Amino acid sequence: MRFLSDESCDFTFVRVLRAAGHDVLAVAESAPGAPDDKVIALAHSQRRILITEDKDFGQLVFAAAASTSGVIYVRYPMRYRSTLGADLLRLVEERGEALTGAFAVVEPGRIRIGRTP
Repeated sequence: MRFLSDESCDFTFVRVLRAAGHDVLAVAESAPGAPDDKVIALAHSQRRILITEDKDFGQLVFAAAASTSGVIYVRYPMRYRSTLGADLLRLVEERGEALTGAFAVVEPGRIRIGRTP
């Protein structure tokens, strides 16, 4: 699958997904400092699912109706960070196709996947 990792993300996402053979572009490497609207537009134009820890993307998708190929919003408190990479990889492997065009909220022990407007 194809992903764009927002600058707000732990770089663990990039390393874990790349190691598993996924195509992951990191904003920190390709467009550092890009504003959120440009990041979501980049992800959509390249048909990449955006991975972020920035809640502002929910506002862009649902209130501003930004076009998207899908968003994974990660909400993991510090005490659960040790399982984050493995949990994200498991999500992608088990429910990958359901993530395309969806807005997924990932928390320890809980995943919610909804359709975008």
